[in-house]
Amino acid sequence: MTALQEVAPRERAGVRREALYFAVRNGKLVTGFGIVLALLLLGLIVPVLLGGNPNEYGTRPMSPPSAEHWFGTTTFGQDIFLQFGHGLRSTFAVGAIGGGIAAAIGMLVGFVAGYRGGLVDEILNMLTNIVLVIPTLAVLLIINAYLGIRSVSVQGLFIGLTSWPWAARAIRAQTFSLRTREFVDLARMSGAGTWRIITREIAPNMSSYLFMTFILLFGGSILIASSLDFIGLGPTEGVSLGLMLQNANQWSALQLGLWWWFVPPGAAITAIVGALYVANVGLDEVFNPKLRET
Repeated sequence: MTALQEVAPRERAGVRREALYFAVRNGKLVTGFGIVLALLLLGLIVPVLLGGNPNEYGTRPMSPPSAEHWFGTTTFGQDIFLQFGHGLRSTFAVGAIGGGIAAAIGMLVGFVAGYRGGLVDEILNMLTNIVLVIPTLAVLLIINAYLGIRSVSVQGLFIGLTSWPWAARAIRAQTFSLRTREFVDLARMSGAGTWRIITREIAPNMSSYLFMTFILLFGGSILIASSLDFIGLGPTEGVSLGLMLQNANQWSALQLGLWWWFVPPGAAITAIVGALYVANVGLDEVFNPKLRET
């Protein structure tokens, strides 16, 4: 249980100020978010500055990194730096869509099940367990292969629809512990409805936990999407980091010594997911006084 989850509503402002004070001084949090922000800005700026089609064939195939082509070119002369920028944009997009959808469903199911309890909790918990035991990657493989799902937005949608159960169970457990607190009882006695209590009383006291949950779902969506892309089931149009790795593998970049083709996308995926994990650890230290470094 984090600090924001253990305080009454009147104390939230002071706790948030304290959390912000420690957040800007936490090396893990600043470094993690700094890396993610830098790569996000790169993905937003590069396609705009360079323009052009990232899949357009060039006249200098298999060129190493140079002043003209910063990350070199592919066996077809495609500019890898331009592909890298577009790939970052697509990767962040699928992470935001998949993580956002999974977080929204997980919060809805978790809050309602945890607060209402009884039959509602049993039904939602059964639904959660059913989705939880479904082999997510296998389902996504079937959907992509047989229904022709080939866009970043739809890929993110299906990832989100299959990635929420663990978040729902975690939020449900936290809601169970908060629904018996004094400030929730006071809101209930004052006549507040279920949604008002959840949104005004319970959710704000779990804001730190919810934010960290979204970060994990965001990183998980990126990993799932990259796996699908690498095995050739990614978007048919456009570029992603996973598709860059898949193309590099398909056209024997490793055997040909074209390290500049597969190293940037692989390093970027590792950096994004690793930085999100480090930032999450930093957030845990910020919101949990027992973990703070003095």
